[in-house]
Amino acid sequence: MHILVTNDDGPPSNQSSPYVHSLVHSLQAAGHTVSVVLPHQQRSWIGKAHIVGASVKPTYFRPGTLHHEDGTTHHLPRGSNGEPDDGGDEWVLIDSTPASCVQIGLYHYFQERGPIDVIVSGPNYGRNTTALFALSSGTIGAAMEGACCGKRSIALSYAFSSRNHDPIIIAEASRHSVKLIEYLCANWADGVDLYSVNVPLEPGVSENKVLYTNMLDNRWSSGSCFRAAEPTSADDPDLQEKQLRNEGEVTGKTPGQSVSTSDTSATGHSLKHKHFTWAPSFQDVYRSVEESEPGNDGWAVKEQMTSVTPLKANFMHTLGISGEIKLSDKQPSLYSIIDCDDSYVQEMVERAITRRLGSACKRVSSLDDLPERSAPLFQYREYERLEFEHIISRPSTSLANAYIIRKALIRKHYLSNTVANWISKHPDSVLRKHFKPAFDFELDYAEFLDDALLEAYELNDSLAKNEERPDSEKEWWILKPGMSDRGQGIRIFNSEDQLREIFEEWEDPSDDESGSEKDEDDEDKDVSGAHDTGVVTSQLRHFLVQPYIDPPLLLPSSSNRKFHIRTYVLACGSLKVYVFKEMLALFAAKAYCAPHEEEDDVADLARHLTNTCFQEGGSSNEGSVRRFWDLDHHVPGLSDDWKEKIFDQICAVTGEVFEAAARGMMIHFQTLPNAFELFGVDFLVDSDGSAWLLELNAFPDFAQTGEDLKEAVVGRLFEEMVDVAVKPFFGLGEGGNGDLKLVADLDLGRKA
Repeated sequence: MHILVTNDDGPPSNQSSPYVHSLVHSLQAAGHTVSVVLPHQQRSWIGKAHIVGASVKPTYFRPGTLHHEDGTTHHLPRGSNGEPDDGGDEWVLIDSTPASCVQIGLYHYFQERGPIDVIVSGPNYGRNTTALFALSSGTIGAAMEGACCGKRSIALSYAFSSRNHDPIIIAEASRHSVKLIEYLCANWADGVDLYSVNVPLEPGVSENKVLYTNMLDNRWSSGSCFRAAEPTSADDPDLQEKQLRNEGEVTGKTPGQSVSTSDTSATGHSLKHKHFTWAPSFQDVYRSVEESEPGNDGWAVKEQMTSVTPLKANFMHTLGISGEIKLSDKQPSLYSIIDCDDSYVQEMVERAITRRLGSACKRVSSLDDLPERSAPLFQYREYERLEFEHIISRPSTSLANAYIIRKALIRKHYLSNTVANWISKHPDSVLRKHFKPAFDFELDYAEFLDDALLEAYELNDSLAKNEERPDSEKEWWILKPGMSDRGQGIRIFNSEDQLREIFEEWEDPSDDESGSEKDEDDEDKDVSGAHDTGVVTSQLRHFLVQPYIDPPLLLPSSSNRKFHIRTYVLACGSLKVYVFKEMLALFAAKAYCAPHEEEDDVADLARHLTNTCFQEGGSSNEGSVRRFWDLDHHVPGLSDDWKEKIFDQICAVTGEVFEAAARGMMIHFQTLPNAFELFGVDFLVDSDGSAWLLELNAFPDFAQTGEDLKEAVVGRLFEEMVDVAVKPFFGLGEGGNGDLKLVADLDLGRKA
């Protein structure tokens, strides 16, 4: 989770704020992202206040050693004025109130870390039980501010009985608090705006009960909460706070009163000039707790139990929530191994698991960390690191994020054969109108091109006719290496001479004998080109040739650049197929120009290739990646609902191609009941509004989505993946009410 931490005690200090560093450390150790905004000094007893008219100025705190006052404060953040940013922890200090810290933390810092999942205010230096403490508490005030901003918020307070800050006891309380925070976030009750949590800072607190409580409604009964004193120039609020804590929190006694003996002055005036210091009678609080019935927050802390008080953002506890919270160490519902090479994907998967499964899922690093090999396990890993033996031998308890065999879909020449075979058996298939017929061949060296093309009758006929046609009427073809990715090796041509030149360009005499051939059965590895978008012919002997789609749909708002649609597809078990409605439009680097209109004989691929990996700067190119549904509403020649029609075509084609692979190419697409997979499926739209299937990619490049659409597209995709593919498998509920549209529901007779 992304947790915003604040307090009312200020930055770490053994005198006034001894607990916050330990809590942040424990939250980070539990795998959470923690952002910290604190008042720059002690701001207790200030409630949910803001300082009107004040200019709020931040400073930046770099925490030091745990329980040592060696942190440093700086006027500018790391990386400013040429200072190197070493990536260390850095907190924001605000010269204002706890509530203001929440506002500034929510809306003005840390946006790059993603949305805030919960606000934790505290741990307060002292309890915040009963109405007398809570109504004035800056700790609860900050949580209240978070609730008023629509965020789940928890006010955390430690009730200490000694100012001897034992690091062992503090560490136990922090770990205990983290478990409780995780529990509350995973089991947030309806109608609750915030929780006020009070943890007794006592040895063994994690072994004691945790109770839902109400808030004891008490009153000041001993008179004024202020002590009158003779005016003095030595006002020291920090010293007064220390004395107040010493005399009140520890002993429960009223601080000694020293008042003027006279209410009138020698001059006869009715008013005497006085100073006043805050000196409430904490005995009023303790007496009310002693006299109260069990069940309230003060009583629970007195009995050394942790109290959890559900509140509305109006200081009223929520009715109907009672009983004990048991933070047992029982086994989680499932274990997970998340192991992705791409940090972009790793972060998104981890966040989705946390948000959708919470404490029901426990992360482990390997099979050796499982309590037993039969324990429920979910793997999201790189293909070559998946424990397939474990998956196959435990079909009802082991779930993986990839099928073992899916060549029928992800290899271009296999996909072409899959579609061709399906269409031959199902002449009315939608694939006939949405996939260009292709010719695939094998070629080791350019000199064997004539032999390789012997059976490509239509291609040979087209190239022969092109010799007689004017440039504007020539048919163009696109060449794709069958086992390459990231746009490598793609070329367009309209004559046999051009095709031969392409292969001759790739040949490297020095590799005649040393070039190694890719193992066709190693599905996870992708061969990269030797130079830019080139390939070594002897390493990529499978090739595909298809008619080039011209003219493509062009949008004036995108400078008439060609684009293709990246669709994310989830295939589950044996077999349901879902299309994710949030799609991307990926644009070429340059404005489109029909091949016959280009000045040079060689086509400028920057006009024709829409794969962002081909562009300089990748997906960072301005306007290269856009949300499909944000594209132009009005397009000349198409109806205003053209995007809905495209989406319907994509759904129909996707469902059909998966059925074609599952039923017609079972040797090369073998589903498993305990596997699922996310595919990146690419479509090109022509000027008539028809969507043409280009290819399917396993382990697609999610990072090309970029940062702007990261949460809206990839983040939501992985969360819905958990809902649809993971939760039902482990009996944790059904999903599928979001943006994943079911497009194929096939029963292939393979059960877990």
